[in-house]
Amino acid sequence: MAKKSKKGGLGRGLGAILDEIGSSYETQLNDTSIEDNKEDIIAEIDIDTIEPNPYQPRKHFDKQKLQELSRSIVKHGLLQPIVVISRDDGYILIAGERRLRASKLANLTTIKAIIADIKLDEIRLRELALIENIQRENLNSIELANSYKELIEVHQITHEELSSIVYKSRSQITNTLRLLNLDSYSQDAIVNNKISQGHAKILVNIPQNEQKKLVDTIIDQKLSVRDLELIVKRIKDKNIDKDKKKVTYNYKISNEKSREIDSLLPFETKIKRASVEILLGSIEELDKFISFIKLQDKN
Repeated sequence: MAKKSKKGGLGRGLGAILDEIGSSYETQLNDTSIEDNKEDIIAEIDIDTIEPNPYQPRKHFDKQKLQELSRSIVKHGLLQPIVVISRDDGYILIAGERRLRASKLANLTTIKAIIADIKLDEIRLRELALIENIQRENLNSIELANSYKELIEVHQITHEELSSIVYKSRSQITNTLRLLNLDSYSQDAIVNNKISQGHAKILVNIPQNEQKKLVDTIIDQKLSVRDLELIVKRIKDKNIDKDKKKVTYNYKISNEKSREIDSLLPFETKIKRASVEILLGSIEELDKFISFIKLQDKN
């Protein structure tokens, strides 16, 4: 049983809403007043009177696949009606945006639709748009991440609570949300299928100012996920070595200490903030310095 959110009806989720649509449809099928006229259940409605769900999270639709679906609809007709609800002087789309878009591409003026006899307020419209796409895996990983983020923020729920609602593991939700830490260039590359989600999961661990270069490298050199892992490991190892070489000091050698150093070392010195530079002007002075160190070692 899915948990209820802290702000109301999210726990009902897509399943409950679609069950309600199905129940409404079933009721109409069994209604004796229309037993002999079941065609009335599915209406042919004007495409221009249908508004998309304003909370539809899906932003990217494959143009080629839409064209293919459009040609299929022209040839075979629409095999599965869309689902709408009545609103003001028209309708709001509940399910079937690809079918609606493809029908428009085919220059159709009407479309078969189930008009669901249910009431959906703003919150439930938002839930339906988000959860329908999540459960039907219609979203790319960036759209999915934004959907998860919106559900969590709007309903003030945890990753664990969202997990029980959309039937995805908590780790899958967390890892998907991390993709929003990528820069916009990397996110666009995912949306346009130029890099895989596997690549993206690795790029998340790289500073944003370095991501674009790596994305271009992945695309240009057709790098596998394993190839990218090795490159990122080398970058990290290099950065660790740099960090080891970086030593900072939070003190300054005082004038008193500088004079003491000058008195102890028989060489010309240059005192900096936290370092002593010994100036050796010739090979003879270098030999003298080496002898001096050896002598100190014996003492």
